[in-house]
Amino acid sequence: MELSTLDYSIIIFFFLTTLIIGVVVARKSGKNTSEYFLSGRNMPWWLLGFSMVATTFSTDTPNLVTDIVRQNGVSGNWIWWAFLLTGLLTVFIYARLWRRSNVNTDMEFYELRYSGKSARFLRIFRSVYLGFIFNILAMSGVTLAAIKIGQVMLGLSAIETVGYAAIVTLVFSAIGGFKGVVYSDFLLFFVAMAGAIGAAYYCVNLPEVGGINNLVSNPNVQDKLSLVPKLEDKKGLITLLVIPLAVQWWSSWYPGAEPGGGGYIAQRMLASKSEGHAIGATFFFNIMHYALRPWPWIIVALASLIVFPDLASLSEAFPGITEDKLGHDLAYPAMLTKLPTGLLGLVVASLVAAYMSTISTHLNWGASYLVNDVYKEFVDKNATEKKLVNVGRIATILLMIVSTLIALALTNAVQLFKYILMFGAGTGLIFILRWFWWRINAWSEISAMFSSGIISIVISTSFINEKLFGKAIENGFQEGIFPDWFEFPFVVLVTTIVWLLVTFLTKPDDDQKLFDFYKKIQPGGPGWKFILNKAKKQDVEIITGKERWMVPSGILAMILGCILVYGALFATGNWIYGNYTDASMLTVVVVIAGFLLSRLWKRIGKTLVS
Repeated sequence: MELSTLDYSIIIFFFLTTLIIGVVVARKSGKNTSEYFLSGRNMPWWLLGFSMVATTFSTDTPNLVTDIVRQNGVSGNWIWWAFLLTGLLTVFIYARLWRRSNVNTDMEFYELRYSGKSARFLRIFRSVYLGFIFNILAMSGVTLAAIKIGQVMLGLSAIETVGYAAIVTLVFSAIGGFKGVVYSDFLLFFVAMAGAIGAAYYCVNLPEVGGINNLVSNPNVQDKLSLVPKLEDKKGLITLLVIPLAVQWWSSWYPGAEPGGGGYIAQRMLASKSEGHAIGATFFFNIMHYALRPWPWIIVALASLIVFPDLASLSEAFPGITEDKLGHDLAYPAMLTKLPTGLLGLVVASLVAAYMSTISTHLNWGASYLVNDVYKEFVDKNATEKKLVNVGRIATILLMIVSTLIALALTNAVQLFKYILMFGAGTGLIFILRWFWWRINAWSEISAMFSSGIISIVISTSFINEKLFGKAIENGFQEGIFPDWFEFPFVVLVTTIVWLLVTFLTKPDDDQKLFDFYKKIQPGGPGWKFILNKAKKQDVEIITGKERWMVPSGILAMILGCILVYGALFATGNWIYGNYTDASMLTVVVVIAGFLLSRLWKRIGKTLVS
């Protein structure tokens, strides 16, 4: 496949535009760490919202969705759709709390909330653990997708793809800082969406596919269309729907979907103008991320089942693909090779946009941890702002190099998704409760983090599992005592027991630390009643104003928001499938949920700090 002059012109124009943005904002971004990592805490909700959406629209995302659809059908996406509950909980409860904390990173939160050496240890360990280890794993998945796209669409080797993509993104990220990332994300979003929608429209109208009606009636596709797992498929129902909705969303940590907010989502909330802007940004992100954006990818994935029904057909069509990179996720870039001149250039530019947006965010976010929470706190406390910005740029380069090396060793995106998901199992409940239950301390988080990792390693290692627990159980159970669907809930259960025991067996935080935290955040609720009584006895005033507890209204808003977003997701799917009666009914549900949510929003808005 060859790109035309028009295709190259579109791609070059895009590159130049994004680089110009980086250069223009470079001078201001380099003034201090607040500008470099948070853009002076003065960002509006709509710009941050677009940035969140663009960041999570990475090159590995359409590949991941394609892999899921081809193997488990559209309903397989519940493995990540379930995180909507996490997202909306963040919107209506935690966004304002993060903005109110006024920390520079979510790692700094640890020493705001907890006391003693354990808090210091947790801050530095999590900064390295998430900012470096988990961050580079996430970036490796994105880079892996870029490698596959480069091999299939452009005929580039893995080294060539990594070299071109990494250098351009690294230069842009290092000079522009957070402001450059956010400003360019606004452009990248529209380029990425135009490319995704254009690709879906063209692919569904390929002669081999024959339009949307032929697509949904094709034998290769029919059993993949359902939006929820079929009741007769008990294993699929449990693994794809029950566990994600009942356990996964609140119990697991995953980049971009952290219970209670965190990572680069927290970074954007902290950079917002006010609590109201923090809420608006995260709500806009969740609507776009879950309700609308998946469908162009899903359509291409379904069409690929007709054009490339199995791995053998993919291998035959692209003999140059190395065996270690051959997987169902390859079907997405394979379908894009069918695109015509002009649209092909736009789609390639959109994929480059997706790559740059995600990687630049991860680089800036990870560097913020390494600078603010490691270097500044534990290496050079007296470092000047200029020096800290330079250290941030060095950290950016280091993260890019390590993540690209790991990407060369990976095989597919699902492999990495499940690995990260399992290692965060059982820790999510702490992130939800630590704002509203005084008894949680740093040791609670430390024990949860280590137990989750150790247990995940033990039960996911087939050799250990087989030696300890014996041979396979019938009816689809994997080797060992556990059915394969029970691994995740088991890690959650054991991890939760461990951290609860540790919480009650260790000393609570200092009274003064708890008093200061409550006075600054004003979380409210029964979980702080003990501390409020203690403060009253000591004649310490920690309640400011008469703000009522926001959690009940927040949970109600979360439920209405879920009805609205899931309703929009299902309505869109049914409109596409041609199920007009169901689509109409769901659309009405969406309108009603939106109306009720808007009424509730007005009441919630009265408690916001502008």
